[in-house]
Amino acid sequence: MPPAPAKNKRRKLAFKLSLFILAGTTFIFLAAFGYNHYSSRKLVLKNVEENARNLTLATVNKIETTLLGVEKVPLYLASSLENHHYSRHEIFQIIEDILKTNPDIFGAAVAFEPFAFNPKSRYFVPYTFRKKDGFGVHPPETAFQYFYRDWYLIPRELGRPVWSEPYFSEGGGNTVMSTYSVPFYRLVNGKRTFTGVVEVDIDLEWLKEIISRVSIYQSGYAFLVSQNGVIVTHPNGDWIMRESIFSIAEAADDPGLRKMGRDMIRGKEGFIPLQSHFTGKKSWIYYAPLTSIGWSIGVVFPEEELFTGMKKLNREVFIIGSAGFVLLFLVIAWISNRMMAPIRTLSLKTTEIAKGNLDIELPSVTSNDEVGELTASFEDMRLALKEYIFTLRETTAAKERLESELQIAHTIQMSFLPKRFPFFPEKDEFEIHATIEPAREVGGDLYDFFLVDEDYLFFSIGDVSGKGVPAALFMAVTKTLMKGIASKSMDLSEVLGKVNAELCLDNDAMMFCTLFCGFLNIRTGEFLYSNAGHNPPLVIPSGHKPRWLDLPEGSAMGVDEDALYLTEKITLNSGDTLVLYTDGVTEAMDHDKSLYSTDRLIDTIEKSKLSSLESLVSEIMSSVSDFTGGEPQSDDITVLTVRFRGNNPIKGV
Repeated sequence: MPPAPAKNKRRKLAFKLSLFILAGTTFIFLAAFGYNHYSSRKLVLKNVEENARNLTLATVNKIETTLLGVEKVPLYLASSLENHHYSRHEIFQIIEDILKTNPDIFGAAVAFEPFAFNPKSRYFVPYTFRKKDGFGVHPPETAFQYFYRDWYLIPRELGRPVWSEPYFSEGGGNTVMSTYSVPFYRLVNGKRTFTGVVEVDIDLEWLKEIISRVSIYQSGYAFLVSQNGVIVTHPNGDWIMRESIFSIAEAADDPGLRKMGRDMIRGKEGFIPLQSHFTGKKSWIYYAPLTSIGWSIGVVFPEEELFTGMKKLNREVFIIGSAGFVLLFLVIAWISNRMMAPIRTLSLKTTEIAKGNLDIELPSVTSNDEVGELTASFEDMRLALKEYIFTLRETTAAKERLESELQIAHTIQMSFLPKRFPFFPEKDEFEIHATIEPAREVGGDLYDFFLVDEDYLFFSIGDVSGKGVPAALFMAVTKTLMKGIASKSMDLSEVLGKVNAELCLDNDAMMFCTLFCGFLNIRTGEFLYSNAGHNPPLVIPSGHKPRWLDLPEGSAMGVDEDALYLTEKITLNSGDTLVLYTDGVTEAMDHDKSLYSTDRLIDTIEKSKLSSLESLVSEIMSSVSDFTGGEPQSDDITVLTVRFRGNNPIKGV
């Protein structure tokens, strides 16, 4: 019965090897295929963008050339009117000559300010336009208030030539037109005064014809919008002069089209992917401005047609690749089966070794390849296992002794620290609470507090570099020195200086300790403090948000025997709380290696009810634990809190 499962395992291993090799080959092929597809698509888009730009700019140049030619006519006439006073007949003759020599102009007029041409006539606007059988004219004294029309008002107010928005002229040709207006001035009493406007009308049918001749693939097209976004030319005739690019965007709730419309009316140029609401297909649009008139042209390229050739090539490559994969799988399966034969025999022997039979003989080594090396390695392993099992018993016993000693060391170290609270139950002037969680059995964090006399409470918190037994020993020395020196002196800078000098002596291991300490007058609230490179504590004024305590300069102890330390002073009010901590709190990490951070510590404190220091410390430790989510503790965690109550303590604060 045992050989049957072994045979099944051999087949499975050969199949998995074949599958892994093929999977790797497939990944490489797909990566190359994907890169080729990406590069091809990028190249196609680059070529399309270049062609679109050339096509669009060629169309723009063609239109601009015509428009610039039209603009020169009224500009010249306006300049002439500023220097000459023509008669009624001469003006009509000039306008007619303009129409004869400029076939792109449908009609032209000279509109004078009220009473500017004839002091007896308010209106004077001679207008000549094209008809099928020649030219038509409107009497210059036509009583309509043309000086309130946009084509007259805008150039007058702006003081420069202006193209009008396109409009449908029912009485002037029944077609879509646009007007170019040029203001002209004359000297009146030595002052340059606005006198009137020269305007020419152009029929936009020629513009529609130019745009319609822009042919892109099978369903591509071009369109034109005015400076306000109104559709001037488009394959959809129902949109012309009835819709704007913004009304279409609003109806389709298309922010991309809305943004493109804003860019077009601002005279920008671009090439972007967008859904065509005319064809319903995903497309690419190139747009560019008609600078002279303030309009913009867009050319639409259907994406499906852009990549037709590339998609066909990709399908062919995929079919050929799939056929190659099938053939490759068969070859790999045959090779894998042949390669697994020696390993099958070795597998049967090692199974016996796994069951504890260390006296079984392995196959003799007959080759210098990896299988031969593996067989020799298993032989060495078999011999080593015998020796390992023998030494394991001794190692296990030694480890148990070491763990027991470390546990005793933990108990001794914790006995150094005050841990029964409330520690001063007879004192109503202040409240104090602390906790510590070493990262290992023993750690390098420390805290301490004691009454120097009836009026002063000394407390401190520190963090020794490193972890484990060396840090614990350095911590014990530091704590002992601090308590011995601080109980004899009220000058904190002197206390830290003396402790630092002692720690620097024979410090060959170059260990150091950061520490914060202070004297609190439990009657007046005066708080003297000094710092040796430790994290800044938080001050929580009663009824207010926490803030950082400003720290004096001071380096870590044990590094520089000549280091200087300073003492600062603040006064605490009744109910004010101090929160001291080590960097094990703010630098605790979750599974993503993100830090707990000082911001999260402040947030935790702000959300706490601050009913008692014990609950505050508990909430901080719970917050850190929830943040790490069970991740191994990377550093010792220590929190010490002090609340000043004064001579008239506020109960329940």
